[in-house]
Amino acid sequence: MARSGRSSDWGFPRWRGYESGRAATTVRLCDRHGCEEPGNCPAPKSPNSPERWHFCQKHAAEYNQKWDYFEGLDREEATARANAEQQENAGYAESAYYGWMGSGDGSRSADEMRALEVFGLEADADFETIRKAWRNRAKEVHPDVKPGDAEAAKQFQACQLAYEVLRQAEERRTWKG
Repeated sequence: MARSGRSSDWGFPRWRGYESGRAATTVRLCDRHGCEEPGNCPAPKSPNSPERWHFCQKHAAEYNQKWDYFEGLDREEATARANAEQQENAGYAESAYYGWMGSGDGSRSADEMRALEVFGLEADADFETIRKAWRNRAKEVHPDVKPGDAEAAKQFQACQLAYEVLRQAEERRTWKG
């Protein structure tokens, strides 16, 4: 008795038609009015909401540009959420050491960015520029230069901590193990 579903390709599947048996796939378009690009970038409609907009990459970047992730949370809740996410993403932070990125391309951590703000430097500043800024700032607010000035001592401590954060980050980037 012969089978009814026998193919005529003699066992060579390459002789069959490519994708001939598949139905057309539906593509979700961008939710921005008038955009005809595929909407493959989901974005939340409001904070802590499961509902999503679906934008193309261009409109998702525009939508997320001023997005406040911590909107509606008080300071303690925002800190708790940031710490929880940092703990969840600790493996990614450790793997950043093995990256091929250099300064100024998004490879700086939030701590490094805050440290750069102390010196008034941009994210792409090289370490020599950081060292010069640190020395100049330390000379201005050193307790020996301004004895008895509590604000200067506080600024000097912030300057020292910022430099230490940036120095350690530079050592991690340049370490050849």
